Amino acid sequence: MAEGRSNASVAEALTAGEGTVSKHVGSILTTLDLTLTDATNRRVLAVLA
Repeated sequence: MAEGRSNASVAEALTAGEGTVSKHVGSILTTLDLTLTDATNRRVLAVLA
């Protein structure tokens, strides 16, 4: 995430499924209480947290 990679790119690098990466990213964002809004990029906020 810190490198700005997509879920597909992270999945390829980790030899994991894209769905698996998506679920883990979602869990990270939920744990950090980063809600989905039009004004913010949750991945950027997660890296900064």
